[in-house]
Amino acid sequence: LFAPVDPYFNLHATLPITEDGIELEEAYFVTTSLPAGFQFKGGKFKSGFGRFNSFHPHAWDFVDSPLPYKLFFGGAGEGLIEKGAQLTYLPNLPLYTILGAEILQGDNDTLFGPNGGPHAYTGFVKSSLDIGAHHSVLFGGSVVGGKTRTGSFRPDTEFAGNSILSGLEFTYKWRPSRQQSLVLQSEYLYRRQKGALTDAASRTAESMQRYQEGLYLQALYQIDRWRIGARYDRMGILQDEVILAGEKQKDSGHPYRWTGSLEFNPTEFSRIRLQYNYDRSDPTRLNQEIFLQFLLAVGAHGAHAY
Repeated sequence: LFAPVDPYFNLHATLPITEDGIELEEAYFVTTSLPAGFQFKGGKFKSGFGRFNSFHPHAWDFVDSPLPYKLFFGGAGEGLIEKGAQLTYLPNLPLYTILGAEILQGDNDTLFGPNGGPHAYTGFVKSSLDIGAHHSVLFGGSVVGGKTRTGSFRPDTEFAGNSILSGLEFTYKWRPSRQQSLVLQSEYLYRRQKGALTDAASRTAESMQRYQEGLYLQALYQIDRWRIGARYDRMGILQDEVILAGEKQKDSGHPYRWTGSLEFNPTEFSRIRLQYNYDRSDPTRLNQEIFLQFLLAVGAHGAHAY
């Protein structure tokens, strides 16, 4: 849902309907007339962290989200959606550049958890550059950090401390015509956590440090109404380390996954997608998954992020 309020504000809302009912995913206002390239946003919204985080599931390039987003944000990997406030600045430069900062409630159960009051903070800078008439690159960096109180590390335990998640993003696009294009996209995420792990039964607490990283690489080639895609995502490329009470724990086995997809797009309002996953995200077993997905769009719909 979208509506202009007056010359100073716009309102946006996203309400996905599922088997369990209607969910308020986003509901926020944005200013439209602040001077000097500034814009303010307030409410519940998808954070400016990262590249993949800006897209809703119906705009994903694959049926599911990359492994780093699933591990670091939990759930189905939709990313960081929080209540809070965001300020962005678009300087008058030859190179498109946007800088942003956010203060967030920190409700994400996996990354932060309830701590009372806003306790998460985000900063990001993103740029894009056109190279000739058919090529463009987008790149940037993001960081989000704050207090953490979560039980997502191990059953019947609670981790309390601080978390910092950093990310680098890069996208290359080649589009010589409406009938042909190539998009290469990648993100690298690195999480650092320090604090104490408390056992629910004995109530004993041990110091814990965790260092984890993840990466995904994907490519999508379009010719006429067809599009073929490939993706590789992996955790623990260089580091996957948990230090509990001063002792290093066994690593997670470096989960990874290969994905291939084939799409047919009859029009810009419909998409039929066939996808295969060779999934070793659980190091103890192999998952081979096949998806058949239909996406249908009706009614007025705003443009997606470029």
